[in-house]
Amino acid sequence: MALLGKAVLAMWWDVSVQERPEFEHWHAHEHFPERLGIPGFRRASRWTSAEGGEGFFVMYELEDHAVLASAPYAARLNAPSPWSTRMMPLHRNMVRSQCQVLQSRGAVTARHALTIRFSPADGRAESLRRGLGELASSVSMRPGLVGLHLLRHETPPLAVTTEQKIRGYADRVADWVLVACGYDAAALRTLGEAELGEAGLQALGASPGTECHLYGLAYSATPADIH
Repeated sequence: MALLGKAVLAMWWDVSVQERPEFEHWHAHEHFPERLGIPGFRRASRWTSAEGGEGFFVMYELEDHAVLASAPYAARLNAPSPWSTRMMPLHRNMVRSQCQVLQSRGAVTARHALTIRFSPADGRAESLRRGLGELASSVSMRPGLVGLHLLRHETPPLAVTTEQKIRGYADRVADWVLVACGYDAAALRTLGEAELGEAGLQALGASPGTECHLYGLAYSATPADIH
C-alpha cells in the first residue's frame, strides 16, 4: 500500500492572502511537528491550490482509523497552543474527512495532487469501489501520473473538540475522496475531465455533484524528519 497506513485525515480549507505567510510558518514549524508527534501519525503533506485560489489541501497518513479517537490525539485537539488558537479561526470553508483507505496504488508525494470529493449513488457503492480499484492499477502507470488513492469517510467516536469550537463548529465532510498524484499537471487535468470527470464517475456508480481541484505540493514530512 502506497499510503503509509490504513487511514487518512484529509482536509481542505481557504486562508486569505494576507494571513498566508504566518499561517504557512505556523503550519510547517509548529502544527506538523505537533501532529507527527502523536502515535500513529506516519506522514503529513500540505498542498496549495494550483488554480490560483486561496485553497489548501492537507493529508495526514495514519497507522489506522483508531488513531483518530486515540487519547493522545484527543488531548492535542483539546489543548491547542496560543499560536494554534490564533491560527484556527483563519481556516475558512473547512472540509474535514476522517477516512478509511479503500484503495492505494502508486506514489503519494509527487509535484501535484488532484482531489475529487463525491458520494456513491444509492446501491452503487460496491460497484463504484470495484471500478475505481480497477482504474487505480492503470492510472498509477500512465505518463505524468504516479498514484491513485481512494478514501471513505467514517466518523470516529470522538466528541467535539476545542479546536473545532474555535473554528466555529462549521467543519463539513467529504463522503468519498479520490487523490490522484502526478508530476504533470496537464495529465492530472485530463484525468479529472475524462475517467474521473463527472460523467465518468457517474458511469462507475457515483452520484451527481463531484468537486474536483488541483494542488501543488508545498511540504511533506514524516516523524523522522522532525523529531
